[in-house]
Amino acid sequence: MRYIEDFKENEHIIEHYLCKQKQSLKTRSGKTYLSLRLMDKTGTVDAKIWEMHNDIQSFEEGDMIKIDGNIVTFQNELQLKVNKLRKSREGEYIANNYIPMTDKDIESLYAEVQAIIKSITHPHIRQLLENILVNDKDQAEAYKSRSAAKYMHHAYMGGLIEHTLAVASICEFMSSRYKHINRDILMAGALLHDVGKIYELSKMPINDYTDDGQMLGHIVIGCEMVSAQVAQIDGFPHELASMIKHLIISHHGEYEYGSPKLPCTAEAILLHYADNMDAKLKTFEETFDNDKTPGPWTGYNKALNRYLRRSDF
Repeated sequence: MRYIEDFKENEHIIEHYLCKQKQSLKTRSGKTYLSLRLMDKTGTVDAKIWEMHNDIQSFEEGDMIKIDGNIVTFQNELQLKVNKLRKSREGEYIANNYIPMTDKDIESLYAEVQAIIKSITHPHIRQLLENILVNDKDQAEAYKSRSAAKYMHHAYMGGLIEHTLAVASICEFMSSRYKHINRDILMAGALLHDVGKIYELSKMPINDYTDDGQMLGHIVIGCEMVSAQVAQIDGFPHELASMIKHLIISHHGEYEYGSPKLPCTAEAILLHYADNMDAKLKTFEETFDNDKTPGPWTGYNKALNRYLRRSDF
């Protein structure tokens, strides 16, 4: 298996990959070409099919495909120029080679989530968390296995629970350092802020937006999940439910980033910055791990709108 992370310029590649994305585009002169995003468990690479002929057979987005091509450099990033392509046949590839996963033990991560839930002292909040993340076995499995994003940070199996625990750890560390922070409410928000992603994103390796993901998004889905469970818990205080839902709807921090409300509680602003911190630092980490640009500076990072500098010297 020739993994994408090991690609080098001018290599000739004959291998199987998952076609994560397929687009039919046109050059400035009006010529049609195909732009692909290929994936294995180590990462993704852009691929281009400039010439359509008999050696480019029919395939669709989401198919496993066998490609014959060459590695080139375009705008300081490696790209695959595809010369031949066909759909892969059963038995020609090992499925686990194409599912990017967290390098952490998922069951250990979930045990940490359960420990946080058990530490919650408010009975209604603890029951809410148990109902969503423990008692519903299908949701619990999805919570453990979904990614946290389609392309950005933690875009791999187990990425959601890894990101969630990182955010929860930051919130736990910060919660005792400021007045007016209700630790139980904050930790509920940390564990639930992205819970809607279990329905927003499909299973790996496709990891694409579902219909609900496209039309509603994880913020709305997460609020609906909380509302549905609150209605099942006798005596759940309305004000408490609103404060927890506020954490979900405001965690992106700004209107332009998709939050319908700005953070207006101490817990909400802390959660927003914890979420943003982990997302940004994970993006740095993944860029440093995957960028092949020689020297201390990476290539231009479009997501962060800057070049990144490694600290090792």
